[in-house]
Amino acid sequence: MFDDIKKNKNKTLVIIGGFIIMITLILYYICLAFDVSAPVAIFVALLFSILSCFASYYNSDKIILKVSKARPATLEEDKKLVHIFEALMISSGLPCQPKLYVVDDPQPNAFATGRDPEHAIICVTTGLLEKLDYYELEGVIAHEMGHIKNYDIRLSAVVTVMVGFIVMLSDMFTRICFYGRRRDRDDDNKGSAILMVIGLIFLILGPIFAKIMQMAISRRREFLADATAVEITRNPQGLISALKKLDADPNELNSVNNATAHMYIVNPFKDNPDKKKRKAGLLDTHPSIDERIEALENLE
Repeated sequence: MFDDIKKNKNKTLVIIGGFIIMITLILYYICLAFDVSAPVAIFVALLFSILSCFASYYNSDKIILKVSKARPATLEEDKKLVHIFEALMISSGLPCQPKLYVVDDPQPNAFATGRDPEHAIICVTTGLLEKLDYYELEGVIAHEMGHIKNYDIRLSAVVTVMVGFIVMLSDMFTRICFYGRRRDRDDDNKGSAILMVIGLIFLILGPIFAKIMQMAISRRREFLADATAVEITRNPQGLISALKKLDADPNELNSVNNATAHMYIVNPFKDNPDKKKRKAGLLDTHPSIDERIEALENLE
């Protein structure tokens, strides 16, 4: 587990560096599309990408909560959630108490976010509170505590915000091309031409790279968080039962999008109920429920 935590911290630095390069090249190409000189384009692109990554790192939790339309949990409205959470804090080993939030949505689901355990957030839907019993809800909350404990939240939050940013840049460039903004002057600088080509490639393939990165991050961390939840609760059956209920629920989550979907304990986008998959597909951000249940049963 300690090796995984260290890997998550290192992956975060690598991903931030990679996104700075990717965003810089994309913005460089967009600047050239507006006839900005190459030196100015490089400066603007690099400065903007560094500032955006810095802002994403320190404000990712706020951005995600706003996108998810979450509200703070209260003892008056969410008594069961607060009591289970406080009881789990004793055995969780977390250094600080995460903040609790609730999304008003009928689909039972949950996620954790934040840049570290000292600035962590656990968010659940009202559907989760209504449809799960005490031990099932305990398993789900412990799973999210596992993400916090394993530093999954930092990696996931940074990727979520940056994926959204890349998609926004791609959309911006599409609009530029649609309205016919093109460079019509020659540029003999071979270095600038190379950067421009690389930027165009990243611009086109950026959303695909981001999707692949989400998949690489999500699958293993779900298994690890499940194992950590069992370590906290000593009750794998509670989480197994919860996963079955979450998988069987037909409701769609209204406040989710492609950038935030990988954060949830189960995929918030529902597949055809007649085509349940025993194994995760190539483009799935989550392992299948059958795979996760089998792994939990092996822990008993």
